[in-house]
Amino acid sequence: MEKVQVSKDKDKLDPVFIQSFLTRSYWAKGRSLEQVKTTIQNSLCYGLYRGEKQIGFARVLSDFVAFAYLMDVFVVEEERGQGFGSTLMTTILNDPELAAVQRWMLGTRDAHSLYRKFGFSEIPRPEWLMGLVKTT
Repeated sequence: MEKVQVSKDKDKLDPVFIQSFLTRSYWAKGRSLEQVKTTIQNSLCYGLYRGEKQIGFARVLSDFVAFAYLMDVFVVEEERGQGFGSTLMTTILNDPELAAVQRWMLGTRDAHSLYRKFGFSEIPRPEWLMGLVKTT
C-alpha cells in the first residue's frame, strides 16, 4: 500500500475539493462552499493526502470528554480499496486530543463494515434517541 498522510492542519485543506465531493454524496447534497468553510472552522478536521494531493477528509464535533460525532468521512472513489479509509479512521480514533471521549456516534447508509472494524455498532436503545432536522 502506498503511503498516505493524515493532517489536522486546516490550512492544508482544500474546501473546494471537499465541497465538490460532499455535494455528490447522499448526506450533504446542496451544501454550499461557504457552509463547508463554516463546518471546517467549527470542527476538528482531518485531511488525507497522497503527497500534496488531498484524497480524503473527515471531521469530528466533540466536547473532548463525553461525546464525539464523526462526520463527512470520505476517500475519493479512485483511491478506495487501498486501506486509506482505515488509515484515516485509525488516526482519528488514536488522536490524543480525543482520547478521553466516552461516546462516539456517526451516521452511515453504506459503510457499516468499515466502521465495525473500529468498534462501532448499532446504537443500543435507539428509542432513547431523538433528532431534529430543520429545513430552510
